[in-house]
Amino acid sequence: MPRTLFIDSTPDIDLVWKKVHRPDDIAVVVNMGPVAEGDVPGKVEGYDTVINDASYFNEATLKRCTGLKHIVFLGTGAASFVDLAAAERLGIKVSTIAGYGDTTVAEHAMGLVFAAARHIATMHGIVRAGGWRPMQGMELRGKTLGIVGLGGIGREMARIAQGVGLKVIAYNRSALADAPVPMVSVDELMAKADIVSLHLGLNDATRGFLGRARLEKAKPGVIVVNTARAGVVDEPALFDLLRSGHIGHYATDVFAKEPTAPDDPLLKLDNVTLTAHAGYNTPEAAMTMYRRAIDLAAAGP
Repeated sequence: MPRTLFIDSTPDIDLVWKKVHRPDDIAVVVNMGPVAEGDVPGKVEGYDTVINDASYFNEATLKRCTGLKHIVFLGTGAASFVDLAAAERLGIKVSTIAGYGDTTVAEHAMGLVFAAARHIATMHGIVRAGGWRPMQGMELRGKTLGIVGLGGIGREMARIAQGVGLKVIAYNRSALADAPVPMVSVDELMAKADIVSLHLGLNDATRGFLGRARLEKAKPGVIVVNTARAGVVDEPALFDLLRSGHIGHYATDVFAKEPTAPDDPLLKLDNVTLTAHAGYNTPEAAMTMYRRAIDLAAAGP
C-alpha cells in the first residue's frame, strides 16, 4: 500500500477533499501548504507517493527525496512544477490528470475576455480607491477570437464564445479531422484575431511558442488571454509590447513563478488582468480531479 502525502493542500481544497476521500480509500496524510522549495524533501521523507498541487520539485529537490517513487500532479501542467526529465532519470513516475475541468477552465478564460474587453478590474480598483473613470471598452459581438490549442478546453472555449456572438478561428499543432471551427495557421490567426486565447500544454515544443515575431504580427490593441502556462509566451517580448500598446491587454491566470514574486513585471503594468491560477478551481472540477488523484495514488507507480 503506497504511503501517500498530499503535500500542499489549502483550506479551499480541504473542504472538497474531505467530501471526496472515502473511508475505504488509501490513507492520505494531508499537509497544508504552501511548502517552500527547500522544505520539500523534509516533508516528503517517509512517503513514496506525493499528491502535488503547486510545490516545486527541481532536480536537486528530487535527488534529496530518496524514497519518492510517484508524484501525482493535480492537473496537466506538471512541467511547470516538476523537472520531468530529472524525475524520469531518477525513476520517479509523474502522473497528471487531464479532462477534469475543461468547462471550468474555459469559463474562466471567457471571464478574462470580458474583464479585459471592458476594463472591469481596472475600473473596480479605481472606484474602490474613491475615483471615477468610465472607461471605453470593446463590444464582443462580431469580433474574432483566435484559439491557440483546440483540445478539450479550447473546444469548450469555442462553444462558449460562439454563444456570445464571437467569430471563432483556431490553430492546433496537429491536424484535426473534427474541428468545430475554421482552422488557420498561427500567423493568420495572429493577424485576424481581436482576442487570442491560449490553450497549449507546456513542453519543449511549446515553450516560448508566442515569441516576439508572432506577437508583433498581432492586430494592434489585441487582447491576449492565457489560462495555459506562462512559459508558452515569450514574457520579455510580451512586456515590451504591452508597454508600447501593441498588445492592448494581457489577461492571465498563470505566471512564471507561483505565487507571484513582488518584482514580477506584470504587477507594474496597468493593461493587465491577473487571477491567482484559479481557472480550474470549482467544486465540480475539483471533485473529479481529487477522485482521480486518489485512484492514481492507489494504483502506485
